[in-house]
Amino acid sequence: MRTCYIFGAANGKPRDLIKKDGDIIIAADAGYKMLNELNIIPDIVLGDFDSLGFVPKALEIIKHPVRKDDTDTLLAVKVGLDRGFKRFVLYGCTGGRMDHSLANFQTLSFIASNGGEGYLCGDDFTATAICESGIKFSSKAKGSVSVFSATTECENVNINGLLYPLSNASLSFDFPLGVSNEFIEKESEISIGKGTAIIVWQGPLSFVK
Repeated sequence: MRTCYIFGAANGKPRDLIKKDGDIIIAADAGYKMLNELNIIPDIVLGDFDSLGFVPKALEIIKHPVRKDDTDTLLAVKVGLDRGFKRFVLYGCTGGRMDHSLANFQTLSFIASNGGEGYLCGDDFTATAICESGIKFSSKAKGSVSVFSATTECENVNINGLLYPLSNASLSFDFPLGVSNEFIEKESEISIGKGTAIIVWQGPLSFVK
């Protein structure tokens, strides 16, 4: 599956990004600085450029006004969706301002609700959102993994292959029942029958099967 890589200017640098044929790299405003430090040339640079402070030249530029409803990261996701991408990996989009980090967790939900899969990569964690679907992890996954309801309630929640299993359970937005589960060197799966959930685990994206 083709991947749309999106770079912000906060925490979470890639360990070994390998761009394959058909992939695309988008710098969201000051995310251009991180890519420049990594000697990676983006395919697109977009945003209002209030954080970057200048508009780069000789690249595909998509400029937006400062006053807008969408964050620069969400604008980048929408460009990817418009160009047919279903898989999104976000770097440099956590830490720094807490409101921006929370907005990017919401962006994961937006991706999931639009039929895509999105991964938010921090310095020591990875997060995704699943909407009436599931996610599988390899037996090599280690550390903790947590499940949070991103909607009022998630129904028919099933957790298999982790230390604390669940069967046909419900998770609510106002009670963190799914926090701090653990990988136990077995293949595992988390699925949601109804609603949207945020999954956060210690470790890299490569844990996903």
